[in-house]
Formats: sequence, structure tokens, C-alpha cells
Amino acid sequence: MSALDSYRLPARADRADFFTRIMDAVTLWHDARQTRRTLARFSDRELSDIGLSRDDLDRIGR
Repeated sequence: MSALDSYRLPARADRADFFTRIMDAVTLWHDARQTRRTLARFSDRELSDIGLSRDDLDRIGR
């Protein structure tokens, strides 16, 4: 029975790691989306003050 249990552990670990990586990717995507959305509300002057332009917004988080 212990051989069977040791066989199953890596599969569970792989699945957990897989879902963790998916959740990390979704979290990064969501954070970048929120950042782009917030920056899109800035005026051109405000973007210029922080060293960005409207064209830069498309490249953030991609």
C-alpha cells in the first residue's frame, strides 16, 4: 500500500503545482489589467509626469 501512496503523491503535487501556476498567471493578468485601467483614466499630462504616454499603456503587463 505504501508503494501505491508514494506513486500518487507526485501526481497530486503536479496537479497542485499546475493549478497554482494557473492562479498565479490569472492574478498577474488581473493586476496588469487593473493597472492599465487605472492609468487609462489619467490625463496625458499626468501620464507625462510619470514618464508614460498612451502608447505605453498597451505594453504594460504584456
